[in-house]
Amino acid sequence: MKSQVYFANLRSKSQATSLINKVGRLFEVAGFKNIIQPNEPTAIKMHFGEEGNTSFLNPIYVREVVKRIKKYKGKPFLTDANTLYKGRRNNSVDHLNTAIENGFAYAVVDAPIIISGGLFSQDFVEVEIDKKHFDRVKITSDIVYTPSMIVLAHFKGHSTAGFGGALKSLGMGCAAVAGKQQQHSTAKPHSVSDCRTCGTCARSCPTGAITVMKKHVSIDHDKCIGCGECISYCPDRAIEPEWGTKMDEFVERMVEYAYGAAKGKEGKLGFINFVMDVSPLCDCIPWSDAPIVPDIGILASTDPVAIDQASLDLVNKSKAAAGSVLDEQYKEGQDKFEAANPDTKGYMQMTYAEELGLGTRDYELIEVI
Repeated sequence: MKSQVYFANLRSKSQATSLINKVGRLFEVAGFKNIIQPNEPTAIKMHFGEEGNTSFLNPIYVREVVKRIKKYKGKPFLTDANTLYKGRRNNSVDHLNTAIENGFAYAVVDAPIIISGGLFSQDFVEVEIDKKHFDRVKITSDIVYTPSMIVLAHFKGHSTAGFGGALKSLGMGCAAVAGKQQQHSTAKPHSVSDCRTCGTCARSCPTGAITVMKKHVSIDHDKCIGCGECISYCPDRAIEPEWGTKMDEFVERMVEYAYGAAKGKEGKLGFINFVMDVSPLCDCIPWSDAPIVPDIGILASTDPVAIDQASLDLVNKSKAAAGSVLDEQYKEGQDKFEAANPDTKGYMQMTYAEELGLGTRDYELIEVI
């Protein structure tokens, strides 16, 4: 049976068809009111953006979701979990300050922010899943104990997952730092011949696994946790993951974490993907490259697999954006995220998630005016 995915394009001819109102309309037609439990908390899981990044989700859209949850007597709060990598979101104090500086202040979004998992992401629940790679996964406690959740995802590229959407927001975004490390542990990077020894990768490494040599960098795989930050930070693409089975395992591990984050919330999850400012890399990096395709629209569904498949299909059907990283690398008919981050296997997110029963890749796209 096909899952329903609702789609709103970005055309607006009046206030009634403004993008803010379209977000509200998608909330209604997707049936998210049935997710909300009156007088109970509802988490709005999202990404607040790293300091210096500019492609993260606009807080004004988030405020509309807050408004709709309150309409149905829910108690909304914004949330995300701390990061594995170095940066301004690896502890709750700096994470919260970064969110506010990026526009997610109470005065703007009309809801509080709770960084899930405590000050240093040590507050988590081991959720039993009994899957291929994990028997249990470490999901932050605030996510586990909140009755319902709306997941807002800025749909964009990612240096190891291929792209980030609903499934990555569940799998990586709801995991405690220890869980993030478990997911990344199989994807160890190595340096290639184009290295100019600028040291950017070494400065980004959270474990000090990288040593800058005269003509290349050396990566200590015993220290490396596979977080992939050096890959994103390298200005010359001189660091690559070790692809193949290990990379396949990374994607599967992330999806198993998505399964764990969704467990216990059957019928109480909603997803909105914003396919706008489709940057080639994650919002975790402190900059934003030019979008790889023109802005497309906003999608909503209760099926994380279907919404990610629909979002990916829309991106791949679009023209590559002139002046973006795809200018030189994209070949007609190629997966655009694969072109932006060579050798990634983003499609595996949906195939494995469907195998686990998280949803279906078979969807009906219903346009909402």
